[in-house]
This record gives sequence, structure tokens and C-alpha cells, in this order.
Amino acid sequence: MNIGELARAADTKAETIRYYERIGLLPAPPRTPGNYRDYSAEHVSRLAFTRRARDLGFSIDQIRTLLDLADQKEQSCKAVDAIAREHLTEVKRKLADLGALRRELESLIGQCRHGTIAECRILEALAPDAASSARA
Repeated sequence: MNIGELARAADTKAETIRYYERIGLLPAPPRTPGNYRDYSAEHVSRLAFTRRARDLGFSIDQIRTLLDLADQKEQSCKAVDAIAREHLTEVKRKLADLGALRRELESLIGQCRHGTIAECRILEALAPDAASSARA
């Protein structure tokens, strides 16, 4: 199949496919006599794996490692488990950070008295001098 067919099969843009080829996530396909890329079902599978891993937030380096491990069918999956656990820890950290951010924004919004801009508690809290005095 050509790059357009692969893009449709994997719901991915052609430029993304070329990028994944350049960085080694997708092996370069053989070329037709007319010098067009000729992708196979294996390319579709690998691209779908990569897209799903990206959707789950895995980094390019993690995906590269997972793809390498996926090619070693007889190996223990301990390394895959370790990568997934490391990623889950990072997701949990980000969620905690987002929770703290949500609470802070809710607090700021809760202080709004719908007065004038000169009395705006939200803008006051965002001002550089407010942040430095809050840390002191």
C-alpha cells in the first residue's frame, strides 16, 4: 500500500508517518519500481501500536523501547511492566499537580467579588509582587 493508504488505515497523517520513519519508530518500507513507498500490514500494525502508545502518553523513547521489546516474543515482560509502571507514576504525579492547580484556581475564583478591575483578587494574585510576598 502507498503512504496515503497507510495513513487512512492507521488514521494518521502522511507527514507523521514520514516523521516516524525518520526517527526509527517505523521501518522504512521497500520502494516500488516507480520509487514509491510500499507499506505492508506489518507497517499498519506497528503504526497502530505507536499511535495507541502516544494516545496513552508514552514518550517516543518509551515507545521505541516497547517496540523493540515487542519484537522479542520469548522474553520476560518485566521490562514492559517497568516502563508502564514508570509511566503510571508520572501520570499520577501530573494528576496531583493538576489537582493542586485546580484547588488554587478554585480558591482564586472563590475570592472574586465581581467588583472593579482595581479590586480584582484574581489579577492581584497573579501580579509578580503578590507572588513574591506570598512566598515570604
